[in-house]
Formats: sequence, structure tokens, C-alpha cells
Amino acid sequence: MTGSVVVVGAVNVDHVVVTGRLPRAGETVVGPAMVRHGGGKGANAAVAAARFGAHVRLIGAVGTDDVAAGALAELAEAGVGVASVERLATVPTGAAVIVVDAAGENQIAVGAGANAHVDPDRVRAALRALLPSTGCVLVSTEIPEAAVAAAVEEATAAGVCCVLNPAPVVPVVADLLRHGPVLTPNRGEAAELAPDLATLSARTGAPVVVTLGGEGVRYALPGEAPVDVAPHRTKVVDTTGAGDTFNGVLAARLAAGDPLDRAVRTANVAAALSVSAPGARAGGPTPAEVAAALAPVR
Repeated sequence: MTGSVVVVGAVNVDHVVVTGRLPRAGETVVGPAMVRHGGGKGANAAVAAARFGAHVRLIGAVGTDDVAAGALAELAEAGVGVASVERLATVPTGAAVIVVDAAGENQIAVGAGANAHVDPDRVRAALRALLPSTGCVLVSTEIPEAAVAAAVEEATAAGVCCVLNPAPVVPVVADLLRHGPVLTPNRGEAAELAPDLATLSARTGAPVVVTLGGEGVRYALPGEAPVDVAPHRTKVVDTTGAGDTFNGVLAARLAAGDPLDRAVRTANVAAALSVSAPGARAGGPTPAEVAAALAPVR
């Protein structure tokens, strides 16, 4: 079904402190307050995809602690289906501690919590029920490697477009390249997987899209020269979640039938606009805002 996305990934609660600068090793810095936001690469990308009109279902896990219900309610309010998010009584909901400096750069430490217990068998069962009506499966790697593998294997075996965001690059990613997912590493992650973009695309036999932060995006198809997409300049407030926005919008546009180049350019602008507000989701732009930003370059 065109426009339907299943996201397999982490759900976190982000605890954010804004300071004048990031702390050095062993140093304490003080900001005015701590603010709590919804987070997790899977959940953030799911919200971004839903904001772009995709019908989104999320597969993951949370605890039964006091923040779990709020995290799920926030996702549901954003248009994300959470019926396949498991509630685990024995572990807490995942959490991240984020420090953001005056330039919008960040440091992040994550306590995996329930995300470390996403069950690969449950992932397979959920996907088998959902894949007949899915246009794209987006998988991120803040969950167990077996769950990542289950998601990529089920999606690609069914012939469904699969986007794999290897953030972080866990060992199973190298083996999953043979299944031909659309790979979306950042510059550092790409370098961990192959010496250059052409080699990486040849290994997957599929498109590879490398996000370059403030330098835009570079992507390549097997056997073709890389294509550079220029950055979209915006005021930077908080870069947290920009990559998640990119992946969510990319998956939404691929599920809607956009060709790769158009989907990448749309996601590139959406990610750039997302850094203009604090929090991994709050700055996420609407389709109308992205269309307006793209209009001068079309």
C-alpha cells in the first residue's frame, strides 16, 4: 500500500539540558533547566514519517514505568500506531541524557532499557501481519542485533522497500548488506562499512545515502557516479534528531512512490529545517514548509 511505513526501532524519553558549551571529560556545566522530550531513533523517525502523511506503525518496546504511558500517548497523538510496541514489566523505558550547546551541537548518552529487549520473534510476527499493506520498512539499530536482522530479512524477503539506518554500526549490519536495503549512514558510519561510497553501494546492490550534516547529502546507486545534494541553510538551535527526521521523511516519500532523488532532496530539506527548534521532534517541519523551502530550487 503506497504511503504506509513500518518503523522498527527504539523508543526513548530524552532529558535535555541546554548549556553555553559542551562539558569536557570530568567537567560539570550548568544550564537553566532540564526539559523532557520524546525520543529514540525509531520513535523520532516514525513521528517524522507520520507528519509527512504516511500511515505509520511502530514496532519496539517500552517499560511499564511512569513515563511509558506518556511516551506512547505522545506517539499516538502524532499519528503513529503503537499496537506493536510491547510493554515490559521487568525493565524501564529507554532514556537519553542530552547536553546541547549554544551552537546546537550535542552530546548524548543512552540507557537502552526496554529497547535492549525488543524480541526478534515478535518483530517477525508483527511484520508478517503488516507487510502486505506496507510500502517501506525503516529499521534503526538501537535495538538488539537479532531484532534488526529479523526486520531487514522479513522486509526484503517480501520484496518491500527496506531502509536501514546503521546508527550505530553494529556487527550484524555488515552481514545484512547482502539483502540490499537502502542504507542511510552518516559520514563516519559509512567509513566503518566500506572505504568509499561506490564500494558500499556495490556491496548492497542498492542505493546508499550518506548524510553529511551541514554539508548536505551524497548518494549513489550501484555502478553510477555519486550525486551530491547541497545543504539547505537554516538557523541551528538543536541538531538532535536531524538524522531521524531525514530517515522518517525518506521512508515516507519512498513509500509514497517518489523516485530516490526526489525523496532524498525532500528529506534533506526536512532534516535541515528540523534543527531550528529544541528537541528531537519539536522542530520537525510540515510538508508545506518543506515544499516552500524546495520551491526556489526546483
